Amino acid sequence: MAVEAQKIAAPKPARGLRRPRPGFATTALLAPPVLWLGIFFLVPVVLIFLYSVNIFAFFPGTQGFSLDAWENFLDGSPFLDLFWKSIRMSLIVSVVSVVAAYPIAYYLALIASKRKYVLLLLILAPFLVSYFLRILAWKVILGDQGVVNTFLYWTNIRAEGDPVSWLLYSQFTVILTLIYVYVPFVALPIFVALESLDRRLLEAAADLGASRWQAFRKVTLPLSMPGVVAAFIFVFIPTIGEYFTPLLVGGVDGTMFGNAIADQFGQSLNWLNGSVLSFFLLVVVALLMGVFARYLTIRRVATG
Repeated sequence: MAVEAQKIAAPKPARGLRRPRPGFATTALLAPPVLWLGIFFLVPVVLIFLYSVNIFAFFPGTQGFSLDAWENFLDGSPFLDLFWKSIRMSLIVSVVSVVAAYPIAYYLALIASKRKYVLLLLILAPFLVSYFLRILAWKVILGDQGVVNTFLYWTNIRAEGDPVSWLLYSQFTVILTLIYVYVPFVALPIFVALESLDRRLLEAAADLGASRWQAFRKVTLPLSMPGVVAAFIFVFIPTIGEYFTPLLVGGVDGTMFGNAIADQFGQSLNWLNGSVLSFFLLVVVALLMGVFARYLTIRRVATG
């Protein structure tokens, strides 16, 4: 009897449960951004891919599916060497920017207390100035008659008329300028990660006899790693295809992959090669975003 009573009292499983269908209001809200994304992102990507396999061509003539341009690019092309050079420069910029921004974010989040938001606004103040003007300022600072070389002349470290040539129009200039541009931006995600840190963990580490360095290495740094990784992504992904900064201060030695893409579409009018380079960069960035997103998700689960 008890078993039969339990069977009667047990709720019956619901049948035919379905998720509520999105209503007209939801569809109306989602339609504009989806349409915008489709027209201005997906359609250009498809067109670039079609150009890269010679289905479309800039100049009239016979078109047909061909992977010759891809084979030429992947088989020891100078553009592939330029891509790896851009990767190397982007890695340097990303690592140095994160290392330089971490102490700033640490001070703002854990030490500055009442003044942190005022100092944060001061750090972000350069964003109120045109990007073009900030880059030109570095040309004035690092030029042959700029502030640095003028100081070297004045102190007799360098002879008059014998400037340090690699200060401008070189890989060093591009890397230095990009670090300057991205450090304030990189400090934000690290600041957010450190500010959300539970201070009681640091107090517990101190009560257990940990030094400040040990508490930082075993508590603060691991818990702030999601912000560090996010900051690294914010720098690394955009700088791979950087165009404007190398154009202004890079010269021939500081040319990056984005400049090669622009030259293929612009001066050379070789849309076939330009499409191959563009689509290759898009695939690499998508793969990197997938890897980084998976890492961030794992870190969130592990620290949540």
